[in-house]
Amino acid sequence: MMRDLISSALPSTLPPAPAPGRLALLVAAAALVAGCSMAPVHQRPAAPVPAVWAWAGDSSATAPAAATLAWQEFVTDALLRQRIAQALAHNRDLRQALLDVEAARAMYGVQRAERLPGVEVQASGNRQRLPGDLSAAGASTVQSSYQAGVGLAAFELDLFGRVRSLSEAALQEYLASEEAARSVQISLVAEVVQASLLHDSARQRVALTQRTLASREAALQLVQQRRQHGLDTALDLHEAESLTEQARAELERSERQYRQAGNALTLLLGQPPQDQGLAMDQALSTLPLVQDIGPGMPADLLTHRPDIRAAEHLLQSRNASIGAARAAFFPRISLTGALGNSSAELSNLFQGGQRSWSFMPQLQLPIFDGGRNQANLDLAQVRKDMAVVAYEKSIQTAFREVADALAATDTLRREESAQRKLVTSSAKSLTLATARYRAGVDSHLRYLDAERSHFASQLALIDVATERQIALTTLYKALGGGWRAQATPP
Repeated sequence: MMRDLISSALPSTLPPAPAPGRLALLVAAAALVAGCSMAPVHQRPAAPVPAVWAWAGDSSATAPAAATLAWQEFVTDALLRQRIAQALAHNRDLRQALLDVEAARAMYGVQRAERLPGVEVQASGNRQRLPGDLSAAGASTVQSSYQAGVGLAAFELDLFGRVRSLSEAALQEYLASEEAARSVQISLVAEVVQASLLHDSARQRVALTQRTLASREAALQLVQQRRQHGLDTALDLHEAESLTEQARAELERSERQYRQAGNALTLLLGQPPQDQGLAMDQALSTLPLVQDIGPGMPADLLTHRPDIRAAEHLLQSRNASIGAARAAFFPRISLTGALGNSSAELSNLFQGGQRSWSFMPQLQLPIFDGGRNQANLDLAQVRKDMAVVAYEKSIQTAFREVADALAATDTLRREESAQRKLVTSSAKSLTLATARYRAGVDSHLRYLDAERSHFASQLALIDVATERQIALTTLYKALGGGWRAQATPP
């Protein structure tokens, strides 16, 4: 059967003198030959995760799905949207990812070109002297030959799909690189949001600490005055001084965090923030993000997460590589030909009667290669198994990230609510403690405890509110964000 296939692919005898268009027709027919593919049929592995989330939140049924929200809709603060747009235009990691996509596109274009015959203009000349003992005439001669025409480079008839499998593997690699770039975009949006939230949190801590320090300095002056009149003790004075220095030290720590957060934000944006001249009291809005997003079902991650889609494209690429490795066991038929003019004199090259042609089919059938083809096939199959494991691991990682983010958003929502009530309560306690201390009803120690408690509860509220916004951003990123544009082959 194989012998019949090979014999039918090769002409039994060469035509004596084909018409000028016959070679072109033969090339066109060869280009239309569609070989059968020996690659395994791609089947998406089963997702190794539960079918539903263990907990999806009380408002998940009515909240918008992350996949339907573009980042411009997820981010409600205008200043934050401006920073994200700046990062998408100037971030170097994103530029590198986009250049990787262009490189993969070019590699696919190179491999795809192998499926089409290459036709080129050829011209050559040869002039040589033969000594007398090598010449038929017994005397030294000078021989010349010149050729010019159109040639067909070695073109493989892809009867067994080897070239097509290699092209498919390159295509899937390109699609995987596009998904990887989309993943970088989503990550960059999330990182800019998180860096901005941390920067804004540090700004709030600085502003709060400045107000607290001013209040404690005023309280210290009051204690000093009361000490001069014998109303407060030396212990009260030292405690007031300690409280003031504590606020001063906290201010320096907050300043350091604020500056470092600004440096991190500048790195993400690729250049200094366009809003770096904002005053200390100018910050992001209280709720810069959409407050609730629906997680959907775990199976939705297969289509929404670009890293999972990239892993599946790599798995399909490994499948195609198996097809190419299998096709290497079968014969390879390649065609080479030329059509043009030949002459012994350059001046006669394009005169009538100088037409020439050549047609050289070639058959290669592996008989003994030391096990190279079998080793290549084994390697391709192992790489496919590795791709399956990587694909399943990406799904499990995505499931864990979403589950962690859901747990964080749920608990932080309640924690923030409790912390706000605590701040309200501690503010009332401080007001009462201040009044009772100035009236001489309570000691200075009671007032100090109330002041410390209120300051700590305010700092904790800033941290919890920031953590909740960061958790929402993490959930949006873990669910795949809103970058849903499908990759298209070049």
